[in-house]
Amino acid sequence: MAFLQQAANRGSLASGYNINNSLKLETTNNEWLIRQSPTAGNGKTHTFSFWIKRSTLGNPTASGTMYVIGQGQHGRMFFSSDYFQYRFDDGHDVRDVTTKHRDPAAWLHVVVSVDTNQSSSSNRVKIFFNGVQTTTIDLDGGSYPDIEDTASGWFSTSYLTIGTAPFGGSYNAGDGDYDMSGYLAEFAAVEGTAYVATDFGEYSDDGIWIPKDLGGITWGNEGFYLPFSNASALGEDASGNDNDFTLSNLSAADQATDTPTNNFAIANPLISQGGYSVPTEGGTKAVLGTAGPGNNIGGVSTLSTIAVSKGKWYMEMKNDLANDNVDSYARFGFVDVGDLADGGVDGQMIAKANSAAGAYFTGTEGGRYHYNNTAQGSSTTAVRQIMGMALDLDNRKAYFSINGTYTNSGAPAAGTDNAGQYDMNTGGDGIFVDETWVLGASAYNLGIFLMNWGGYTVMPISSAKSDANGYGTFEYEPPSGFYALCTKNLAEYG
Repeated sequence: MAFLQQAANRGSLASGYNINNSLKLETTNNEWLIRQSPTAGNGKTHTFSFWIKRSTLGNPTASGTMYVIGQGQHGRMFFSSDYFQYRFDDGHDVRDVTTKHRDPAAWLHVVVSVDTNQSSSSNRVKIFFNGVQTTTIDLDGGSYPDIEDTASGWFSTSYLTIGTAPFGGSYNAGDGDYDMSGYLAEFAAVEGTAYVATDFGEYSDDGIWIPKDLGGITWGNEGFYLPFSNASALGEDASGNDNDFTLSNLSAADQATDTPTNNFAIANPLISQGGYSVPTEGGTKAVLGTAGPGNNIGGVSTLSTIAVSKGKWYMEMKNDLANDNVDSYARFGFVDVGDLADGGVDGQMIAKANSAAGAYFTGTEGGRYHYNNTAQGSSTTAVRQIMGMALDLDNRKAYFSINGTYTNSGAPAAGTDNAGQYDMNTGGDGIFVDETWVLGASAYNLGIFLMNWGGYTVMPISSAKSDANGYGTFEYEPPSGFYALCTKNLAEYG
């Protein structure tokens, strides 16, 4: 993946400070937050800080932009063609058009610090990515704000929105043309003080930019802090100002545990095939098949952002088709990273996933799991049931379950063999030695996959089971010794 930040936060363990929750936003659902009647504040001096993990890249909206926050007609922060832009007001756009932010496996920290009282124009707006101030500024034909200039939008009485523009094609807030997709965490706005990145984050001993406690921040009357920690009030302001936001098309189900201090796997849009399997719902839903880009397989895949080469891992998936008869060759399993050298856009990974370089479980053909296109075991199943996968890379076996029951009584916790497991040592030609694997799903005809790596899922969860470390939210409890695919578990077992 090109254009990755060297200090990108992929969920390194924070020292003494943890973020427990984030908020999932989805363009196709028109999900956003709004303050309709803010009070006027300091439009000359302010700071914004937020963590973002983008699950959809490029320009999927009608406007070609994905708004993170906006106020009034001209106060805006957004990604366009994966570049970041801040607009102070009309004619004062400050952009970084050199750095593309296209890493769905990592959390990105953005700080915009504004003080128009500064005599040097370049000091009036400062943008930081993961603690580093960008110097590759483009003013989009305009200029930095004038000295002692007051923004026309920011900290005004105009609508203030997060996750969309405060206006739309007809100047209607959140009309869907500007919505973003991804996760937001630790969203902070400060009125009256121009802070810098080190007031919100710090470098770990490993040189990774990580968040820190915001207890020392002076918010100002119109500042706010959204930790997204109260599931029943996700727009609740924790700064003490009670500058709460109203939710639009959001609910408690959109709270996630995927955060900058514990980063979970999601579906990777960079290796989804040909745009036909672009993941939605925070990288946990994909519609696959029926419209493959002309390869000899005809199917498409969606695979995890986190790859593993050792340890024991658990995930769940459900094929959400209503018609049992059209989901043939809908597969759930894993594939060798080495077979994605071409970026996974030409059908190769589907072919490999069906050969000796991978394994899968399918909800059709009697619920079989396969090796080299040969059925190895079976159990009765149907679509809309929850399939689980326990991938044991230490003992080189994979176990598949249907609604919590492992096929043919193979027991992953005990490591027992009873025709209910996939043996990764049977490749015969050495290809199953020292590989690194990604997890996910593929389809030849059609599949509507709801995936759950533990940090968030659109799949309805009734039991909320976690692994032994307390991470992940699953329908069924992971087998003893198997863990959610997240960075805190990777640090210990991966």
